[in-house]
Formats: sequence, structure tokens, C-alpha cells
Amino acid sequence: MSSTASQVIRCKAAVAWESGKPLVIQEVEVAPPQGQNPLFPRIYGHEAGGIVESVGECVTELKPGDHVLPVFTGECMDCAHCKSEESNMCDLLRVNTDRGVMLNDEKTRFSINGKPIYHFVGTSTFSEYTVVHAGCVAKINPLASLDKVCVLSCGISTGLGATLNVAKPPKGSTVAVFGLGAVGLAAAEGARIAGASRIIGVDINSNRFEGAKKFGVTEFVNPKDYKKPVQEVIAEITDGGVDRSIECTGNVDAMISAFECVHDGWGVAVLVGVPHKDAVFKTHPINLLNERTLKGTFFGNYKPRSDLPSVVEKYMSKELELEKFITHSVPFSEINKAFEYMLKGEGLRCIIRME
Repeated sequence: MSSTASQVIRCKAAVAWESGKPLVIQEVEVAPPQGQNPLFPRIYGHEAGGIVESVGECVTELKPGDHVLPVFTGECMDCAHCKSEESNMCDLLRVNTDRGVMLNDEKTRFSINGKPIYHFVGTSTFSEYTVVHAGCVAKINPLASLDKVCVLSCGISTGLGATLNVAKPPKGSTVAVFGLGAVGLAAAEGARIAGASRIIGVDINSNRFEGAKKFGVTEFVNPKDYKKPVQEVIAEITDGGVDRSIECTGNVDAMISAFECVHDGWGVAVLVGVPHKDAVFKTHPINLLNERTLKGTFFGNYKPRSDLPSVVEKYMSKELELEKFITHSVPFSEINKAFEYMLKGEGLRCIIRME
């Protein structure tokens, strides 16, 4: 190990003090590498609906009184991803869990007694007021109930879009959904809207099966009930495999099963869940050569500002049913009770009512 390890190092560097001026060779001090410190204190929250109170000087597309959905990812409208019809992964405003400040000046907008309180994924919606980049705000129909459409700003849109925008099941097709939490049930809802004839729910918790029927799920498979891989079970009951599958667990084994259970020749599998950073996806290349397709998706391939207003309209026209996703409601003063519901696996979405 170097004798300078963990110490401040003094060395020469070429420093630019002004634009257009020659570089100056000077001695600088270089601090040693450090671990990444979690940003605390910070204000969490990333699924919400609200009303614009005021806007910054350069904001022209929003005004006070607008009803909006703040979103953890954004749409700058200018980068290659935003200009592409195939991507929603904005270069400027893509989700960043490590950033705790505003983009333009790298400062927070929250404080307590002068001490900065950091932001979370650009939204920080566990606050009666928050400040969000204009590119991360979707303007919606003011007649839509904010306490219902707020769930569209993350998980529900992710699952719904994974089916409607990425898997795109033809009417009458068979669809398997792996994981019957809120995101998976939203994927099933998408299959129902698309007109799938069979929607197979796959989950290791059989208690979820009865409730999933409300979202269009027609039959259920618990992998624990079989000695063979679940993809083989699904292939047997669907005469060779499903037309589409959507994986919503983040478990790499479920991802592999979701891919290998689709029919050769035309089957499409879509991965939604986020796996462990060390997870490795393994499958035999022949599964791809036999014309199975594997896709991934981020936020259901919805562009926040361009597409979310139309998703809200699906709710307004009663094509999309959101009420069945909302199982609990608590006042803001009891926000920790919402976390208790989540940790116990009770319910799907808990609405926090600002008082």
C-alpha cells in the first residue's frame, strides 16, 4: 500500500482560473478517497398529486393553479432520448437516488433552522409544499381526483405501461404476470384492458390470488406447489408457452422463468423488477434463437410530461380503474402508519392525506 494512502496529497496540477486564459501550473491538495455518505436529513416521497403554487422565472408551460403529477424521472424535451419515440430515459432528468439538491444551483430548497434538508429523486413529496424541476411535472386534467390519480406517478404506470407499451399483447392472447404486488397487478390490469383471454398470475404467496381476480387475473400458479421449474408448468398449461409475460418481482430466477415460459416463435417477455446489483441473468442462447424476445422497461416506457396526461384520461373515461389499487388512507400526521402497512405487506397503496 502506498505511504500516502488515507492522507492528503500535495501535487502539481494545471489549473484554469478563467476562460480563455493560459493554464497555471500550481500545487494543489488532493483529499483521499471517501465512502459515499447517505444524504440525511432528507424528505422522501415520490408518488403524489398536487397543485402548482408558483413557478420559476423561466417556466412557461406551467402556471399557479395547474393540477400536476410530480414524477421521479423527467422529460427535458431536448435530449436524444426525449426526441426519440422509443425511449423515455431523459439524459438530464433521469432518476438519480443520490442527488439531494436542485439541478440548476446544486442547493436544497428545504431547511430547518438554516440546516439544509436534502431532496429525494427530485420530488420529496412527503411535504405539504415541495419544489420540483419543471421537466419532472406532468400537467393533468384538473377534474381528475388527485387522491386517486396520484398513484399514477410511479408504480401503477410502470406496470400498466410494461404491458400496454412494451409487451403489447394482442387481443385474445395469453399473458403471465410474475409477482402480484401493486406493479404486477397494474401489469395485469393492462392485460385486461388489452383484451387478453387468459391472464396467469404467478406468485409464491397464494393469499394474493383471490384479490388479483379484480384486476383481470383468470388463473394462478404458485411455484412452491410444483417440483419442476415454473416455466415448464406454464408451458404445459398453455400448449407451449404464453404469448406475453411481464416480470414484476426483481428476483433474477423469476426473470429467467418469465423469459423461458413464453412461446417460441413469437413470445415476448418484459422485465420490470429491479434485481440485486450482483444478480446474473442466465439462459441458453437457443431460447433466443428460437425467436423468443426479451425486453426491459423503465417507468412503463411512458414519457412523463407527454404521456401521463393520457393515462389520467384512461381513468377519467373509466377504462382504467384506480380505486381498487387504493387499500388504505391515513392523515399526514400518521404517515408512519403507512410504512407499517407496507412492511407488513398489508394492502397495495396507502394514500397520505395532507391536512
